[in-house]
Amino acid sequence: MVKSQLIKRLVEKYPRMSVREMQVVISAILDTITETLANGEHVEIRGFGTFSVRSRNPRKARNPKTGQPVDVPKKNTPFFVVGKELKERINASLSEFPIIDSDDDDDE
Repeated sequence: MVKSQLIKRLVEKYPRMSVREMQVVISAILDTITETLANGEHVEIRGFGTFSVRSRNPRKARNPKTGQPVDVPKKNTPFFVVGKELKERINASLSEFPIIDSDDDDDE
């Protein structure tokens, strides 16, 4: 699902809001999460999960094409930990509707 599909689904669920209003709300939520992470704080949405920032130390890597060593600088990356309720709902849904592995499509 992409952002526009999310907005469309939410407008269908909450018809009192226009597409434009829902776009503003979704953008505001995502912008707030992004700003909070950029400030080094974490965002916890109970039942859904926790967004945080993890620091990755500088390291040596290899260019896969040339094999030459490359210095990778220290950087911060966003990190997400799934909440208990979300994990339980996904697992309950999977037992009812199992996910078909994309590798199984090779038989066609």
